[in-house]
Amino acid sequence: MKAAVLYEANKPLVIEEVGLRKPGSREVLIRTACAGLCHSDLHFMEGLFPHPLPAVIGHESAGIVEEVGSDVTYVRKGDHVVTCLSVFCGTCEQCTSGRPAICTNTDVKLPPGVSTRITWNKTGPIHQFLNMSSFAEQMLVHENAIVKIREDMPLDRAALIGCGVMTGAGAIFNTAKVAPGETVVVLGCGGIGMAAINGAAIAGAGRIIAVDTNPTKLQLATKLGATDIVDVRNGDPVAQVKELTKGQVHHAIEAVGAKITAEQAFQMLGPGGVATIIGMIPFGTKIELHGIEFLRGEKKIQGSSMGSNRFRVDMPRLIEHYMRGRLQLDDWISARIKLSEINDGFANMKSGKVLRSVIMFDA
Repeated sequence: MKAAVLYEANKPLVIEEVGLRKPGSREVLIRTACAGLCHSDLHFMEGLFPHPLPAVIGHESAGIVEEVGSDVTYVRKGDHVVTCLSVFCGTCEQCTSGRPAICTNTDVKLPPGVSTRITWNKTGPIHQFLNMSSFAEQMLVHENAIVKIREDMPLDRAALIGCGVMTGAGAIFNTAKVAPGETVVVLGCGGIGMAAINGAAIAGAGRIIAVDTNPTKLQLATKLGATDIVDVRNGDPVAQVKELTKGQVHHAIEAVGAKITAEQAFQMLGPGGVATIIGMIPFGTKIELHGIEFLRGEKKIQGSSMGSNRFRVDMPRLIEHYMRGRLQLDDWISARIKLSEINDGFANMKSGKVLRSVIMFDA
């Protein structure tokens, strides 16, 4: 099969012929239908986060089950599925206390460099990425890395739910637990930021403020539910938000993955407010906050891993929101591309020309 291989950080992906071993116990072979280009992939491609190389990257995808290994009971051949990197075991303390997104069982959620699922005819191993490796015509994953979905859900839009939508909307529903009428600020109108904006609208937030530097994305944000926009090019976003809200911000969602925006999210909060970090701040980067704000204003800052998901519950619900016209996934996809066009797709992402490009493997 064809797959996009990352050999070295800051170098183009290379389309190679690779293979997969046969499904083992509790493993599922999937024919990849669609895979979204996610900014998280770009972080690894640029060396901002470490991963053993060479690797077949990609992690936001949907497909159709082709074969199942022994002991698989959840799916069968022909089922439509969405993948999720939040592989869970169901038995560890995190899973049994209701937090499967941060499962710690490395027998199921294999650490980087451990998997031997991908093969090739070159010397040395080729690594699976985040237990997924979606930029390939097929994937071999643990059955607890997928969720069955209704067959009338378009697979290109379903793929987006596998990471970006789950991360952004899940942060609203599960991590921040936004209540009707509350004021939400979202810093960054990329994929996960847009999902947070749309999720906040579904949750009934009274005011949703989108913050970005891209006027096109800010306008799309209003279509997805933003009631106000803040263009960072017009001045200090913290000052602009405080002027708009008179200091009454209940939630600030950081969806950029940068030191400055994480700090700004905290600075925007009103008394008792909560900043939720969903962007991937580069490995090793530290953020600085004024300690007195924790005491004087009882402000909080927290992380959110993949929207604190319970993805086999959350993703089918998100699909229902889409099918009923509340989750605006049709507006997400800027381009549908072939696997051979993947490097151009990432270049367009970096330049801000697209919100999401999706690889269509059957195209």
